[in-house]
Amino acid sequence: MHEIPDATLDRFVEACHDVAKHGLVRCSCGNLSMRVDEECFLVTATGSWMSNLTRDQVAVCRLDDGTSLNDKKPSSETGFHAGILRSRPDVNVVLHFQTPCATTVACQPTNHVDFSLIPEVPFYIGPVARVPYFTPGSDELATAVTQAMRTHDMVLLSNHGQVTAAKDFDHVLQNAEFFELACQIILLGGNSIAPLDAQAIEQLQVLRSKSLGRAV
Repeated sequence: MHEIPDATLDRFVEACHDVAKHGLVRCSCGNLSMRVDEECFLVTATGSWMSNLTRDQVAVCRLDDGTSLNDKKPSSETGFHAGILRSRPDVNVVLHFQTPCATTVACQPTNHVDFSLIPEVPFYIGPVARVPYFTPGSDELATAVTQAMRTHDMVLLSNHGQVTAAKDFDHVLQNAEFFELACQIILLGGNSIAPLDAQAIEQLQVLRSKSLGRAV
């Protein structure tokens, strides 16, 4: 068994509670994962509620294949959590959330939504990907999300929800909050809103790349 320090478990549990306090999930919907090291990661157990998660509801999984190492049944979406953490060594936390406005947008038929309405989207989140609907927990969904997240930090799951990834808990929470705000603006403003102009977006993307230590 891969021994996880109590402090690490407590920080993960606290982060799950924070996700719920921010209204990013309802009941047992949504899941959170965190890289521990090169061999394993933590993920919420299947059916658990992040609002009252305990240490006993945290699955320790092998990064190579998502297999549970502590006899806890991991989230049904562990496939894409493991896939993202394997393919993105630059991120340590993955959050699958379902907020009202963003999920409403995910239920709309168009793929041509410009989310760069406020500076926070191009700076903190970057371009947003979208994948078609696949059955939750399916291999098809895990593959599609993992592939989309290779080059994005936010993906919209059609008729389902959202997935975002970041270096730490604060950034992943921030991504979710700012994306929900952008979707709220879209729904409230309708045709009367306009995205940032191309120059402003480009400038913010350059700043984003520098902040992440990436080549511009």
